[in-house]
Parts: sequence; C-alpha cells; structure tokens
Amino acid sequence: MSVTYELLEEYTGTRTTEMPDPDNEGETVTSQVDCRDVQVRFTCGDTDCVHERSVNVCFDAYDAEATLVRVGEVASGVGHKISCGVIS
Repeated sequence: MSVTYELLEEYTGTRTTEMPDPDNEGETVTSQVDCRDVQVRFTCGDTDCVHERSVNVCFDAYDAEATLVRVGEVASGVGHKISCGVIS
C-alpha cells in the first residue's frame, strides 16, 4: 500500500491558534503556543484515503532530517491502519 505525506507546516517551535473571544461575540482571540510536533497529511495511493494528524519532531536540537524519517515511519503505520480498516 502506497502512502505519501505532505507536511502542512514548517516546524518553528510555536503554533498560532485562534479561538472565539468569550467576551466579544463574533471576534476571535489569537495566541502563540509552544509545540513539539508538525501537522502532516497522509494520502493512500490505492484508496485515495486522506488522514491528517500531528507527528512529534525529533529533538536534541531540532533535527529536520530525523523528523522526516519519523514521518515516513508514521506513514507506514497509517498505511497499515488503512489496510486494516481502522482509518477510512
């Protein structure tokens, strides 16, 4: 089963989040939060199934190459879960 991946963001150590402002209806509150992961979209070439999830980055100091190896390992697991019907 062929599963490809696309990184949906570049790792910077922080992520911008938005949420509704509880004090002002229709407004949003934006904040920066620390993170240790990246969002990744996995696509199965056999079934066209698309699955998005976060994958932890590799650290001592951030290691982009090791993180891509880790994302590839997760892609293998996603492929297995798609073939078993756990992800559809």
